[in-house]
Amino acid sequence: MELALESNAFFMGVEYLAVFCCGLMGGLCAVRKNYDLIAMLITAWLTALGGGIVRDIVLGSLPPVGIADKGFVITALVSGLAVAVFHPEVDKLKWSMLTIDALSVGLFAVNGTSKAMILGMSGMTSVFLGMITALGGGLVRDMLLNDVPMFIRDKHWYAIPSAVGSVLTVFVCKGVQARVLNFNAEVALDVSIVVLVVVMRLLSVKFNITMPGAMVRHEVFLPSQSRYLQRPVIHPHADDDRRTRDE
Repeated sequence: MELALESNAFFMGVEYLAVFCCGLMGGLCAVRKNYDLIAMLITAWLTALGGGIVRDIVLGSLPPVGIADKGFVITALVSGLAVAVFHPEVDKLKWSMLTIDALSVGLFAVNGTSKAMILGMSGMTSVFLGMITALGGGLVRDMLLNDVPMFIRDKHWYAIPSAVGSVLTVFVCKGVQARVLNFNAEVALDVSIVVLVVVMRLLSVKFNITMPGAMVRHEVFLPSQSRYLQRPVIHPHADDDRRTRDE
């Protein structure tokens, strides 16, 4: 089984870069909490590969890539070692890290969705698994560190781009399965989806585009309130009195 974006050395290099940078961000969370080196390595590994591990377990694709692929595992652990030394510099690279994080979300969403589709999952299931691949690492990391997950506490678009990317990937995979799209078209469309995810994420941060919250309400309307139980008072002789006045 070969995913479209993993069929090219350039895209594989980009994926390794995404794994490394995700690991840096995970290890940085441990640094900020003054944890030791083991904690940095674990959080780096889980942030970079945790989503793929959860996806593979759900798919029954064992052992998961996050523990079976030596290249990915070593890359994630090296990122944990790197952040232990270079954490002040990493902490200052806001937009660079934000861009790489968005790139990893797009790559993992596309790859996770494609893998689910290849293994015969439905479109809806594949979308969820694509989002788990993209967001699961950060979710596991934040739960481990007793933090509110990033895609919940960050009001900018985070889960939305991954959902859009996963849905679009389903349509691409269905086009390939129906032989409407060839391999080159699949790669081009997958790359376009990744770019779209990155652009959506960065624009939402740049221009402070957030998802709306609950509607502001100042009155409560409940059937149990007394004004909803009031009935008109009907006098039994009201019609007779009206006719008497008319005469």
